[in-house]
Amino acid sequence: GGQKIDRLDGAHAPELTNKVQRLSVSSGGLGGPGAEPPKEDLNERLKRLINAAPCMLFMKGSPQEPRCGFSRQIVALFKDHAIQFSSFDILSDEEVRGGLKTFSNWPTYPQVYVNGELVGGLDIVKVSNVKHTFSPTHFSFPEN
Repeated sequence: GGQKIDRLDGAHAPELTNKVQRLSVSSGGLGGPGAEPPKEDLNERLKRLINAAPCMLFMKGSPQEPRCGFSRQIVALFKDHAIQFSSFDILSDEEVRGGLKTFSNWPTYPQVYVNGELVGGLDIVKVSNVKHTFSPTHFSFPEN
């Protein structure tokens, strides 16, 4: 077995989080200051984000407060066509912002994914058949 290094009785999430962070820093494991997570971990995280919703928009800002003109335009386009989507603010996470460009081989934002597949950016979405590409029947919802 392993060595017992700490103990937490009961379910207290904040305290558990603090213990894990403290132990990972003190043991020199992942999560320490300046530690880089393995590339595989970032790719797995990106896959989870891309597949978080049938239509996923990676944008600057939020749908309520877009922080660039292209993001504002794509949100307006989706709203005009009553397209349901979820979004991720790439300005809130530099690792995702840089990693997704490499992962998708698409250099700019916003980026739109349908069923985990990259559709493209604003220009591609504008010239696509929006009603067909983003129709609810085109989306696959995960089985529960």
